[in-house]
Amino acid sequence: MDSGNTAWVLTSAALVLFMTPGLAFFYGGMVRSKNVLAMLMQNFFAMGLVSTIWALIGFSLVFGDSGNGWIGNLDFVLMKDVTSLDGDIPGFAFFAFQMMFAVITPALITGATADRLKFGSYAVLIGVWSVLVYLPVAKWVFNGWLLDMGALDFAGGTAIHINAGVAALAVILVIGNRKGHGTTPMPPHNLPFTLLGTGILWFGWIGFNAGSGLAADGLAAQAVVNTHLAAATGMLGWLLVEKLKGGHATTLGAASGAVAGLVAITPCAGFVGGASPLIIGTAAGVICYLALQIKEKMNWDDSLDVIAVHLIGGLVGTLLLGFFADTAVNDEFDGLFYGGGLELLKDQFVAALAVGVFSFVMTYAIAKAIDSTMGLRVDEESEDKGLDQTEHAESAYTP
Repeated sequence: MDSGNTAWVLTSAALVLFMTPGLAFFYGGMVRSKNVLAMLMQNFFAMGLVSTIWALIGFSLVFGDSGNGWIGNLDFVLMKDVTSLDGDIPGFAFFAFQMMFAVITPALITGATADRLKFGSYAVLIGVWSVLVYLPVAKWVFNGWLLDMGALDFAGGTAIHINAGVAALAVILVIGNRKGHGTTPMPPHNLPFTLLGTGILWFGWIGFNAGSGLAADGLAAQAVVNTHLAAATGMLGWLLVEKLKGGHATTLGAASGAVAGLVAITPCAGFVGGASPLIIGTAAGVICYLALQIKEKMNWDDSLDVIAVHLIGGLVGTLLLGFFADTAVNDEFDGLFYGGGLELLKDQFVAALAVGVFSFVMTYAIAKAIDSTMGLRVDEESEDKGLDQTEHAESAYTP
């Protein structure tokens, strides 16, 4: 085993795990004070439930070699024989790293459904969703038919961001808008929390992307630089358009733009170089900001802009990879701008479409089934009082 590679992958796993509390604070600062603990709880709970699912069957269904490219087998159920994957790094290092990806993906959905989900129903939703949606998609993208087709996703643009973004849309179409949406002001209660969460996400994303090559080498260094620069220009792009259109550059805009850049560079991080991350990040910041108009026109109550940042950002990165992939970085794949023709772009489009359609249909069906049995949404009295009190019998702030 290579001790340097092992140390880097284990460190990256810790960094990715830290992203979920970062996401909790990123989202938690944007909700009203009566719902902040509920938002934090939903994200932290994902760390417990999804990790357990991953150990029981998740890893096996993604990385078990069934030979069909659609879903894995049961070779690694209950972590059986994971050590058989030992090579340059321990099998359990890879297991741990991928587990953290599985954890944060359903947590991303919580930003769209803020302020109105029953906690018990949320728990069932993300548990079922992780098994029926995340695991098959992760198999396709990282170890299955989409990878074999030629679609690229270095660290999860399709498997994580498009997947979760589309799922968020499906769930909010089932549960409907918050009471007072569009008429009652619902400003963020603690923007310093949101900026703290952004900083944690930015920090953790270094492991998210640069760890995905599973080695402490030049490609990891390139991915670190790509990740940071895309976040930087994503923030600048968002703020520029926000200032031009709204008259102010806001702290919330800075946070959202940085995350948009991070989302877009995720599928590209190990496949592009040079000025490409600057361009990809800027494009994501501008396009994701403009995408906010979609929810307004459609009257979708995507509370914290998951669709604009994660779905649209994931699409931007996934498709731009078809233009900017460079063999000087990855030794294998060239995009359209580097003489590779349209083949990679076509594969990227097919991957985005396949994941998006599957995730929407499955998530909508899951949400409908839960809503018709347990009920997904709290009643109006609970929504007025706040989920911290009604769902958890706690308050974030005491008089």
